[in-house]
Amino acid sequence: MSTVILRHAPQAFPTLSVTPLNPTFAALVENVDLAREQSEHTIDLIRNALVQHKLLVFRRQRITPSQQRDFAARFGPLHIHPLLNHDADLKEIIVLNYDRSRPPEKDEWHTDVTFIETPPLGSILYGAVIPETGGDTLFADLAAAYAALSEPVRSLLDGLRATHDFRKSFRASTYYGEDNVKWDNARKNNPPVSHPVVRTHPESGIKSLFVNEGFTTAIEGLNADESQALLEFLIRHQAKPQFVYRHRWQAGDVLFWDNRATQHMVVADYWPQHRRMHRATVLGDRPV
Repeated sequence: MSTVILRHAPQAFPTLSVTPLNPTFAALVENVDLAREQSEHTIDLIRNALVQHKLLVFRRQRITPSQQRDFAARFGPLHIHPLLNHDADLKEIIVLNYDRSRPPEKDEWHTDVTFIETPPLGSILYGAVIPETGGDTLFADLAAAYAALSEPVRSLLDGLRATHDFRKSFRASTYYGEDNVKWDNARKNNPPVSHPVVRTHPESGIKSLFVNEGFTTAIEGLNADESQALLEFLIRHQAKPQFVYRHRWQAGDVLFWDNRATQHMVVADYWPQHRRMHRATVLGDRPV
């Protein structure tokens, strides 16, 4: 366990404790109350821990949507999702609410909002209502997945680009078709974008894969069969168990993940139990 002493921390929380949870990524962060306004020093420590561990777990938190919004905004401008439901008063807080009356959709491995030119730096998810069993979230370390590839495959991927499309996950299905105008506006405002297949982290300089099942539709410059084969290989590869951390939620958990080096998916096995999550999404920069 590595413990960092905060010289100007609030008296009730004199230290920030960071304990790794997985061999390559994920760490438990303790001795911080996210409902309080944090010092710049604490924000810097959390930012550095995020870059190092890629996924941070904060236990036993009680935060309102506005407190979550304010904490997330310390790391950068917040994204407002064009389609997902949001808090009644705060458009920056997505509400993911499923119960007996609204079954969850089937999830798949994805990195949040890669369908825009500047995908998120990270996402902050608060467990407001946790089912008694099930509803775990799986995370994969895309830097470890890239490093595990053979040198010839890494050489092949470096320099390739891929298309990411909003419509791959947000289809004009019966569910989204309930508001055709909203969906159509979201589609028009989010045309397909191009990102590198391998991106370099802007803070650590470490390379990671940057394709995902949720939004990546094709690898550019290849014929259709080549693109599909290579994309399917990468999607299978980066979801291998050795790259994955499984988070079993507890009420009051807050997860903060680095969207530039991870992917995730929810295990939708909890229905008809109630699961309600609040998400804030911090915008990032253009992948290179």
